[in-house]
Amino acid sequence: MPRKQFDLIVFDWDGTLMDSTATIVRCIQSAARDLGLPVPSDASASHVIGLGLLEAMAAVMPDIEPAMYPRMVERYRYHYLTKDHELVLFKGVREMLSGLKQQGYFLAVATGKSRVGLNRSLNAAGLLSTFDATRCADETFSKPHPAMLQELTRELGQVLRRTVMIGDTTHDLLMAENAGAFGIAVEFGAHPVHQLQACRPLFSAKSIPELHDWLLENA
Repeated sequence: MPRKQFDLIVFDWDGTLMDSTATIVRCIQSAARDLGLPVPSDASASHVIGLGLLEAMAAVMPDIEPAMYPRMVERYRYHYLTKDHELVLFKGVREMLSGLKQQGYFLAVATGKSRVGLNRSLNAAGLLSTFDATRCADETFSKPHPAMLQELTRELGQVLRRTVMIGDTTHDLLMAENAGAFGIAVEFGAHPVHQLQACRPLFSAKSIPELHDWLLENA
């Protein structure tokens, strides 16, 4: 039976599959505090989730000396490594990924995490063999540049017009638009719903089970 719309389903990681938004915000704030810098608000810190780490630090603290950004990254990583073993997948993620895999979809991840960070998270979650390909921010251009999706489709022999990007930030949705792919929003992550809606996603899911149901019906 031919698929309705998509052959390749690409997921963001933090705030989309992994319940990590609040932890990332606290780690950004702790990094700033360590260095005696102004501490970003929750809203400011959550807005940069999904970008590569250097890009995120530059975006959340645009007025500090550029030489401080690598130090912010180092302190962020220190704090995050003390917390990442506590993080869990959103309820329903395993069942959704397993179901999509059984139906023969290509599955991929496009994330602002580093390669080392993503591999550690995939291993801890027992999902290393679930995805057909993954792309990280330290391997190519950061979101919302289209490179991650372009590279994933080339690697898997797919086309962008039959690819969908699923994420919790405008960075994810704008990357999909820039690449000529489709975007689906999830409303339980880093960016507020009104910002996600402004990107005109194909669908906006309030939970993983709702996302799974929509994919079963429409993807």
